[in-house]
Amino acid sequence: MKSTIKKILNSNIFRNSYTRSGLLVITGIIIGWLFFGKSSQHSDEAQHLHEHELADGTVWTCSMHPQIKMDQPGQCPICAMDLIPLQTSAKSSDTINLDMIPMSDEAIALAEIQTSKIGKQGAVKEIQLYGTIQIDERLKQSQTSHVNGRIEKLQVNTIGEFIRKGQTLASIYSPELLNAQQELLEAVGIQSTQPELLEASIEKLRLWKLTENQINSIIKSGKVNPIIDIKSNSNGVVISKNVNQGDYITQGSTLYTVADLSQVWAVFDAYETDLPFLKAGDKIDFTLQAIPGKTFSGNISFIDPLLDKTTRTSKLRVVTSNPGMQLKPEMYATATANSQLSKQGEGIVIPKSAVLWTGKRSLVYVKQSSAQNPAFKMQEIVLGPSLGNAYVVISGLEEGDEVVTRGAFSIDAAAQLEGKRSMMNTEQSKPVTGHEGHNVNTSNSSQQVADHDNHNGNQNTSSKTIVHKTIKVEGLCDMCKDRIEKTALKNTGVSSASWDKKTKVLHLNFDSSKTSLSVISSAIAKVGHDTEQHKADDKIYDALPSCCKYRK
Repeated sequence: MKSTIKKILNSNIFRNSYTRSGLLVITGIIIGWLFFGKSSQHSDEAQHLHEHELADGTVWTCSMHPQIKMDQPGQCPICAMDLIPLQTSAKSSDTINLDMIPMSDEAIALAEIQTSKIGKQGAVKEIQLYGTIQIDERLKQSQTSHVNGRIEKLQVNTIGEFIRKGQTLASIYSPELLNAQQELLEAVGIQSTQPELLEASIEKLRLWKLTENQINSIIKSGKVNPIIDIKSNSNGVVISKNVNQGDYITQGSTLYTVADLSQVWAVFDAYETDLPFLKAGDKIDFTLQAIPGKTFSGNISFIDPLLDKTTRTSKLRVVTSNPGMQLKPEMYATATANSQLSKQGEGIVIPKSAVLWTGKRSLVYVKQSSAQNPAFKMQEIVLGPSLGNAYVVISGLEEGDEVVTRGAFSIDAAAQLEGKRSMMNTEQSKPVTGHEGHNVNTSNSSQQVADHDNHNGNQNTSSKTIVHKTIKVEGLCDMCKDRIEKTALKNTGVSSASWDKKTKVLHLNFDSSKTSLSVISSAIAKVGHDTEQHKADDKIYDALPSCCKYRK
């Protein structure tokens, strides 16, 4: 056998170069078919299967205009780009909820998303208050003169001195007291016949605040004293001094103001938003910067019924004892009040980090337990009082819901990119369906959507219908583009406007229940640009800059 093959190879046929080249080509074709033919067939089958799967539960969108949703592949009605698949259901029989944000486990880990199951708990509001230590106004007294006279000597000369009841404050010369002493001595001489006169003279000196010892001393000595001492009528600290030695004083003049600091007030400012949670009798714990490490307690004794219009606060008062004079007026104090929200009772409480604010709405993202893969859905809630780092939820959530407590902004950003409901978009996502050939006419895409809905028996009962329309608008430069788009957006109901400088076509998305293409066209013509439906006034056109003159 080997010898036969050798003879054939050595024959003249295979010695010909053309014959050898032909055989090599044939051999290459056979090998190529063996390796690539089956692979190509397998690829065609896989591609066909993939297209079948995508067509069986896929939402198609535009990478540049994510608000576009279609149930079939085709072109974007705005920019004519090829649509891409957005999401596919795990099974062809599954229903795709367009408001849900599906995320893979890897995406959740990268975004550091954390969730927590919420439940009911006792709502306790912690209120921080700031204030100062003040003198108890009820323990403040004025030391006054009850007669006219001249200050001969002051016994208390500085503010801050501590005085005791009965202590001499000043010595005065008073002509009135001199005459009164003389009357007293004369009444003593005739007391056997007129005892009432003696009693009247003694009572007169008592009313001028002379002590019993001073009166008895005058009677015993039988001499008048031109200098009389003024005694203190209370204990306390001198907080103001109003006279100096040698001053003439009149009846009722205030010599000193004295305050008893054995008891003081802690006065705090409460903001108007905190006042509903505070009431007289509530316990308050407070600390002082000057006495670190020590906590003082007291009950609210008074809440000012008037609100300061500048600071929007109301004063509340706590009475506290002051042993050892530790608490000094004007010391800064920080207080904490824990208010039991009895009206709410056991309520749903969520962390502040879970809430997204839009100004008017409060939003959270809830993990959907019904989804086979991790998915989240935006939920609008109504918040109650703030509890420091948490909120009471009045409505919108139920006990057992799993709420996103970290990474909610990442989920919301994904929703915005997909054109779904988010902080910035309050409209519910709806798929836009195309027609045969998957080519949507950009000037009449809204009509096709309506036709498709009617074909499926779904009547649109919403009062808000977003439509896409195009209209040709004349213009030349970027200044024209800016003017045209801004004018269109000023119309109520217009959500987007884009003018193409080359094609002169303006793409519009607007609420057909609030405005119309004719109204928008008229507004654009009023700023100097001709449209398909309206022509701009010549005076307005002539006033345009030279770079905007599009008429020939």
